[in-house]
Amino acid sequence: MTHLLNLLAAIALLVWGTHLVRTGILRVFGANLRMILRKSTSNRFAAFLSGIGVTALVQSSTATALIVSSFVGQSFISMTAALAVMLGADVGTSLMAVVFSRDLSWLSPLFIFVGVVLFIARQSSTAGRVGRVLIGLGLMLLALQLVRESTAVLVQSPIVKTMLGSLGSDLLLEITIGAVLAIVSYSSLAVVLLTATLAHSGIVPIEVALGLVLGANLGSGCLAVLTTMSSNTETRQVPMGNLLFKIIGICLLAPFASQWQAHAAPAINDVAMAVVTFHLAFNVMVAVLLIGFTHIVAKWVEYLLPKPEKSRVTGRPNHLDPTALATPALAISCAVREAMHQADTVEIMLMGLLKVIHHGDLNLAKELRHMDDTIDEIYSSIKYYLTQIPREALGANEAQRWADILSFTINMEQIGDILERVIQDVEDKKIKPGRDFSEAGLAEICELHSRLVRNLRLGMSVFLSKDEHEAQHLLIAKANFNVLEREYAATHLTRLSANTVQSIETSSLHLDLISDLKRINSHICSVAYSALTVAQSGKMHTA
Repeated sequence: MTHLLNLLAAIALLVWGTHLVRTGILRVFGANLRMILRKSTSNRFAAFLSGIGVTALVQSSTATALIVSSFVGQSFISMTAALAVMLGADVGTSLMAVVFSRDLSWLSPLFIFVGVVLFIARQSSTAGRVGRVLIGLGLMLLALQLVRESTAVLVQSPIVKTMLGSLGSDLLLEITIGAVLAIVSYSSLAVVLLTATLAHSGIVPIEVALGLVLGANLGSGCLAVLTTMSSNTETRQVPMGNLLFKIIGICLLAPFASQWQAHAAPAINDVAMAVVTFHLAFNVMVAVLLIGFTHIVAKWVEYLLPKPEKSRVTGRPNHLDPTALATPALAISCAVREAMHQADTVEIMLMGLLKVIHHGDLNLAKELRHMDDTIDEIYSSIKYYLTQIPREALGANEAQRWADILSFTINMEQIGDILERVIQDVEDKKIKPGRDFSEAGLAEICELHSRLVRNLRLGMSVFLSKDEHEAQHLLIAKANFNVLEREYAATHLTRLSANTVQSIETSSLHLDLISDLKRINSHICSVAYSALTVAQSGKMHTA
């Protein structure tokens, strides 16, 4: 019983080590991996090679599938290129299985020691994250050594020998078990390594091990499909295409597993190496046979998962991709894109305000006021999305960007609230009573509104670029706006003293309106302070 418990603990340690390596690599190189994948998809063969390289680093074809899926969901790369990347990702996982099947146990204490020192000394830095990766690698190697030791003892048990003697090969059952294990452990690599070790120890016959390896391949495809179930259609298409590749590959090549056992395995001598080499050969053959058909499989996927018809209101893509949360840099960029949509909605409200003032359109006023609900919903979604990004995984720049996004969306949400109230006031105090601003008063409002729209667009640019010169220009524009608002308030009082009828009737609305426009301008221009702070800290760091 103790030896069985040791084996289960070693398996759990192997899965945990794989998780540490995957998440650690994504946190250290997440942004660079995104750039590699985006720039290496000019053709299907370049995409295939990039899939091998990236997956060899993250040691998880599922993680690569989630990254690539988010790219397709945001229209960064085509479906055909994404499927080619996934063929490479499966080969990359297979290569890492071959590497780890070698006896590298002597590296385990070294990796763990160096990793712990780096992680404890500089936990929140890049060095600390590299330490986390080394800890994961050390634990994987240690776990494989413990699995070998535990199985060596178990295989001597009379009960185990009797059970092994009664085992028969049922390929369909083995594939099913392997797929379930890969889904439960969230790692086909861990299952393949475990299977190879068990086969080497004699716990699992080689014919059974080959079936489990095929199942682990299938399980990794199912896992990516299950993980993206709640995402938009575009994001779900890549895992579905990859799963189709795996199903086709198993149907074509599974009958030849017995030929591998009969001819290739004896030539390799080492049973564990025969298992992981079969895993590599299977994925290489799938890639060779099917890479020329990625465009056809892409059409199949689009047929199985058709994109929904997009209406003007609800058809926009949701940039807050939950599959990107595993890569903080990618998740931050998703939040930025959603924040820009929130700002675009604010701009539509602001532009509509002037139309309501000019034309007195109550239907338009109602539609604009309802847009504040959309702005509030986007803010809540972004806020919740940001809280799901692990803060300890963020570098200094990413943490600053995290705070900037939250501040920007709060300001946009408050601007939406102000605009909703202003539009309601225009309805109650101007349109329904049938009043009008004086010609001079309307000209002042139009001038302030025009400056406000320009400042909003400049503020959106500063939020995106963090350009120091644009930020300074925005603060100058803020000061000029405040001067003009005070000047217009004074000229309005002058018109009141001249007993201008229209000015008297709309006096309260006029003063409240220019005051509210000033408040909106302050919220817009607050983004400049963050940009200037970042620029100054960068100069201090350089100095």
